[in-house]
Amino acid sequence: MIKLSAAILTKVITKRPAISHKGTFGRVVLIGGNQQYGGAIIMSAEACIKSGAGLTTVITAEKNHSALHARLPEAMVVGFSEEKLITSVLEKADVILIGPGLGLEQEALSLLKKVLQMQQTRQWLVIDGSAITLFSEHNLSLTTPEQTVFTPHLAEWERLSGLNFAEQTEENNRIQQALLGAKIVLKSHRTTIYDEAVICYQNTRGNPGMATGGTGDTLAGIITGFLAQFEKNIETIAAAVYLHSLIGDELAEQNYVVLPTSISDALPRYMKKYVDERN
Repeated sequence: MIKLSAAILTKVITKRPAISHKGTFGRVVLIGGNQQYGGAIIMSAEACIKSGAGLTTVITAEKNHSALHARLPEAMVVGFSEEKLITSVLEKADVILIGPGLGLEQEALSLLKKVLQMQQTRQWLVIDGSAITLFSEHNLSLTTPEQTVFTPHLAEWERLSGLNFAEQTEENNRIQQALLGAKIVLKSHRTTIYDEAVICYQNTRGNPGMATGGTGDTLAGIITGFLAQFEKNIETIAAAVYLHSLIGDELAEQNYVVLPTSISDALPRYMKKYVDERN
């Protein structure tokens, strides 16, 4: 098991080239936020944008459009019912995130099936939240597992892997990850990342102040934003996980509760710090 440290940040976060444009840093599509859980996808989008994704489109319930535009004018927005536009933006995406606040309704299931069917060999897919539950309950399959990332908490991993809490040992988790073929970011007080290419990465950061709604949505957004602009590999995923918790730990030094949106606000400053250390 490889224990993560700040070295992963100086390795992954690179200086932006002088000659670049918004397309240089990736086209991202985020899907989630039903009428009840619009905040989840907004927090994911904020984390994705503030971690540096070039172009971000959010597919969400129409009810959330005004709030999204008000909070994040940098994001483009598409409604759940705009089928032709959904197809168009999915075809152009470099990285797709589905799940934060998506819900378990038929509309959500249809969107997940569409994404799975459309995933291209050049695209990466991050599956989070209720999309993990839908994937598990409906016995869905992956088109490109080696370019798919699941981000379950322990209960979602139980549904996805079939392992109850007592059975979720490192060995059993690795066996189930290999069967799925996808990369697994298993969220806990010490998040562990499973991939056949490495022994596994374990996060050394995180604190109870981060135990609040939206923390996982924010992490999913950072992972997506990092994959959009940096090398598309397990180290980039690990860097996103570590930075999320590093910021959370440093905010917790002066705050009883660490809000997910506070972590997102700090992302550009921390990324600048570590790219400067690299250079």
